[in-house]
Parts: sequence; structure tokens; C-alpha cells
Amino acid sequence: MALRIALLASAAGLAFGAKADEGMWMPSQLPQIAEQLAAAGYRGDPAALADLTRPPMSAVVSLGGCTASFVSPEGLVVTNHHCAYGAIQLNSTAKDNLLANGFIADTRAQEVSAGPAARVLVTTAFDRITDRILGDARGKTGRAYYEAVDAASKAAVAECEQEAGVRCSVANMYYGTDFYLIKQLELKDIRLVYAPPESIGGYGGEIDNFMWPRHSGDFAFYRAYVDKDGKPAAFATDNVPYQPKAFLEVSTDPVAEGDFAMLAGYPGRTFRHRTAAEFADQVGTQLPARVDLFGSLLETIARATAGNAEADVLYASQVASLKNNLKRAQGELDGLRRSDAVGVRQRDEAAMLAWLSKQPDAADTRRDIDAVQAVIAQSHATRERDQLFATMRSQTQLLKSAMQLQRLAIERGKPDAQRESGYQQRDEALIEASLKQVQRRYDPAVEKAVLAGLLARYRQLPATQRIAELDAVFGTDAAQATATLDALYAGTGLGAEAERLRLLAAAPAELEASTDPLMQAAATLLPAALRIEDADKEQDGELLRLRPAYMRALISYRESQGQAVYPDANSTLRVSYGKVSSLAPRDGVHYTPLTTVQGIVEKHTGEEPFDAPKPLRDAIAKGDFGSSIDPVLGTQTVNFMTNLDTTGGNSGSPVMDANGKLIGLNFDSNWEAVSASWMFDPRYKRAIHVDARYLRWLMAKVYPAPHLLKEMNLPVE
Repeated sequence: MALRIALLASAAGLAFGAKADEGMWMPSQLPQIAEQLAAAGYRGDPAALADLTRPPMSAVVSLGGCTASFVSPEGLVVTNHHCAYGAIQLNSTAKDNLLANGFIADTRAQEVSAGPAARVLVTTAFDRITDRILGDARGKTGRAYYEAVDAASKAAVAECEQEAGVRCSVANMYYGTDFYLIKQLELKDIRLVYAPPESIGGYGGEIDNFMWPRHSGDFAFYRAYVDKDGKPAAFATDNVPYQPKAFLEVSTDPVAEGDFAMLAGYPGRTFRHRTAAEFADQVGTQLPARVDLFGSLLETIARATAGNAEADVLYASQVASLKNNLKRAQGELDGLRRSDAVGVRQRDEAAMLAWLSKQPDAADTRRDIDAVQAVIAQSHATRERDQLFATMRSQTQLLKSAMQLQRLAIERGKPDAQRESGYQQRDEALIEASLKQVQRRYDPAVEKAVLAGLLARYRQLPATQRIAELDAVFGTDAAQATATLDALYAGTGLGAEAERLRLLAAAPAELEASTDPLMQAAATLLPAALRIEDADKEQDGELLRLRPAYMRALISYRESQGQAVYPDANSTLRVSYGKVSSLAPRDGVHYTPLTTVQGIVEKHTGEEPFDAPKPLRDAIAKGDFGSSIDPVLGTQTVNFMTNLDTTGGNSGSPVMDANGKLIGLNFDSNWEAVSASWMFDPRYKRAIHVDARYLRWLMAKVYPAPHLLKEMNLPVE
């Protein structure tokens, strides 16, 4: 059979019925698997799931890295505590630490801004525009192919954003094979409403992270606001709560093993359709390097913040993110080794290529597949250097700001359609927002220490890996780097918000003439960043052009085997379904799918991260669980586990029952399944959720918020 791809049906594996515990489905695909959904236990109409303007999908929103959902007609949004962590930290000080104490707004007036960069994005349309995106790219290669796809994508986005108050994007499905235009309502005034103390929201900390059994109350509430005309607007005291088209009803029913469960959210990235060589590189090189780098950064920040309570608060969010990424990388590495992911993928790819050799158009397809492998291998030549340079910008505040300002000045000299993505007029509000909150996440001694550590790693690279601009700014040895960092940070004015915003509004000539030492350093470093970016675009263009051949072969081969092929996750709205499930991770070990408050007491030591607060311990001892008590267990549940297919970005995703009611919030995966972003292993893959009953009990009995329970039509006893 000739290689082909029919993405709306057969290529997605819909004709063969994916297993209920595997697959991150686009909502538009769900009506085509209606029988499988019904067989798994879903009682709703799958056609409704495909309509993003109808419940329940219209209630599921993106926070830009996490997922959330509306749970009241007054714009109340529930997500994870760790997703709101940055907003909680932003409003915390050493004297009034909301991370430690929790936060409850008793009135709307007491709700505080989640920060100028906070967003709630409501997806309203998801349309296939493949021909439009690839029309001018066909026949081109490399950078030219990339630029054609990029220009077509920007044009589609610009046209879409003619409608006020929306944020649009183009999503790449099946690695350059298919493209979709996504339209989202962009709500900009987001306020923190409720957050339990971190000793509840993050109970167990990094020790329990990715582990089961879990006992974390990982939830928090925002509220989305709009102007008096109902239009998206920046924070203003006279804004009013947004009224969503739909909101999820919180279930008051019990949850038990075997119950149907469905999750909707915005999973970040999966890589299950990558080549066998990429699998081998991930296990052999990338993940070990990532573990080493994240560990080093954490050690550096810990030393630099030691004994400084204010710095601890300033870097709490960054440290939490690094710890999570470190443990995730280690878990992914362990999981891929445990599942023999490299061997499995190599055998699967070999079988695919053997099958391909018998197809009519095998030669052309194989030529493109071999070219893919060559481009990928070439990209590894300077990878470590480029990643270190990128980390210097991403893990700092002032250097990152200086680089942003210098880059924006360059981009403003171009027609908007030709500006780099991330620096167009549509992006300037978010850049301004990030510049406004720098001082809430910055300490000069810590940033200098971070850069010094990264520069030390950079100097260990071979001479052929060095970047002339980095050496020009920071020198070639530790003494020069230390002296330079001291001078840069002593002389810069970028630590002041007013100065950052002044430079944001300044003309390019003024930035070019700036005598601020950090701005001068950024101007020197920027050509290196642009040079690396240009090389990346050349490689990305070739991969955009060539990878579809690999995908067509893979899809056709797996189709011939009766196997499902769903798109790798890419931060677009997806749905997974399955059941509340136990787990037997190894010989002699069996995990039940629900935990209770008794586990909190058993783990409590009085020291972080097992420092359950006294109000919680007293309430557990009292045993007054009201209507949220589990009728079988006779106590209060905390977390539950399903076999739903999830990955990063699914944090905060609503978990729904067979009737579409909210039964929990996704917040983690088990240790054995952290590798699921690359390989789904049904023996181990589980997702971990906060039980909505625990949320209700905490808000009724422990850290009371009866006004919010009433708003969600829930009992307050």
C-alpha cells in the first residue's frame, strides 16, 4: 500500500479503537471513538466534547503551562497550588509569607492580583489550516522552508487577532504534517482567591514528589476579571468577575476503584513518535546532563540564599520549579531504562523500516528518513554549549531582562509581520509584565552566583565550543568572571522597575548608547544568541520538511498493525480517559488507588516537608468529615490514582466522572511513569489527583471558605 496520511480518522488510529488508558485525543476526534468512550463508562454525548463552545470543554482553560477550569458562573477558577505558586510567592514577604500561612480572600475586594503576566486562556476555536501554512513552503528547504511556515503562521495569527481580546496560535501536529489555528479568549486580570498553606498544598515536598501514596492538597483558586463591558482588560479595581459560558459542577459522589475517569487539559510536550536514535540520545546523553545541570543550579542557589530569609522567598518559585524538573528528569531516565524504551523503540523502528522496504514509494520515503537522522546528528555538535548559554538567560532575571530589551529594540525596527515570534506587538504587554515583576524574584548575590556557576561549566567545554562574545564579556577564567559580575551588578540600574520600564519605552538609539554595564553586556552577547538562533532555524526547517516522511511511514505501519497513533502533545487541548486504578509497580507491592487523612498523620514529623499544620491535625483527630466522608473507608480521602494518560502541562487539569462532574484535580504522575512523555507503558502509567472531597472538607472544616463553597453550590457543613 502507498504511504498516506488521513489525519482526521485512520492516521489517528480511530478505526482501531485505542486502549482507554492510552492517548491524548484532540476533542474533534472524540465523536469518532464514541463506542470506546461508552464502553469505558462515559455517559455523556461525545459530540458535545468536540464542541469547544459547549460544556464541559468550554470550562477547561489554560494558564500557559498549567491547566485550570471554571467552577462557578462568577469566573472562579480552580487549579493546582503549585500552578499558583508564583502568584502566591509574588504576594509574599518574609513578614507576611502566604506560602507558609495560606491565603483566603473573604471578599472580592480582598482578592489580590496574580501578577501582570498571569493569564487565563479560554479556547474557542480549533481549525485545520494545513494547506495555508504549507502552501509557500513546498519546494523549499532549510531556513527558507522554516521562514515560509513561520510567515504563514504569523499571517494566520495576525488575521485571527483582529478580533479584540483574543490570543491566537498555530499548532504543529504530527511533526510538520498538519497545522491547526487555535483561538483563545485572553483574560488578563487574574486574582488569587484561596490557597492553603504550602504545608498542605505541597505536603511531602520533593520527597513525595512523583511518589505514591500521596497526601497533598495541591489546589488553589483564582478569579478571572474583565472590564465593565465584559471585555478582557488588565488589572483595574473597577473590573468585574468574568462570566464563563460554562463551568464544571463539583461532584459530591464517592470515588472508587474501577470508576470511569476523564481528564481534559493542555499537556505540554510528548515525544513518543521520535526516532530510535533520539530515544537513545535522550537516555544516554540528554537526561543525565539535565540531572547534573539542575542539581548544580539548586546547590548554587541554596548556598547563595543560606541565612537570607528574604532571598529564600524571592527564589522560592524558581527553586520549586528546578526541584520538580530535576526529579522529573531523574524519574524519566530511570523509567526509560526500566521499560527498555531504547530497545523497544529500536525494534519498532526496525520493523517499520522492514515493512517500508516493501511499499511502492519506499525509496523516496527512506531517503527523507535518512536525511532526518543526519540533521538530528548534526544538531548535537554544539548542543551542550547552546544549552548552557540559554540557561544563563532563562535562569536569571536582570541578564534576561537586558537581553529582552536589546532584542526588542532590534525587532521594533522591522515590520511587525517580520519580527521574531515573542517580540511582536502582540507580545509587548507580556514582556512589560515580566519586567514589572523582576524585583519580586531577584537578588543580586544569587544571580551573580548562578551566572558564576554556569560560566564555570562553560569554561570546561572544549575550545571549539567557546563563544567569542561570552569570553569578551566575562573573560576566560574564574577571576575575570567574578570581577566582571561584581562590576556589572554594582553598576546596573536594571534592579529598579522604573528603569526597566523606561528602557522598554526608549528608542533603539538610546538603548544602543546606554552606558548601563549590563545593557552593554547584553548588546555584546546578543549577536551570539542570534547566530545560534539562525543555525537552529536552518535545522528546524529541515526537520519540518523531512519529519512528515517518518510520520507517514510510522502511521501507515502502525495502522497496518491495528495500532493507534495519536498526535504527540503540544500544549493544545486534549482529552484522556480511563479508570480509577490500583498499581502493582514491582514484585510484592500493591498500591490501592485512594489515600486518606490517616496517611497525613502517619507521615507527620513536625519538620518540612512533613509538617502538617495544627488546624489540619486537630480536624483529623476530631473526625468530623461531614458529607465528604468516604462511605466505604469511613474517613476522609485525600488523593486518588487513575490510569489516565498525562504529562507536564496537565497539572491542574480537571478530572471528571462519567457524567462530566469534577471529581478531582490532576497534579502529578507516579515515579514509575515519569518517562511517559517518551514512552507509554500501561504496566506503570498512573496519574495522581487531589480528591475533590478533600478540597471540600478543607474549605469547610480546616481553612474555612464557606462563601466559596456556596458559590460552587456545595454543602458548607
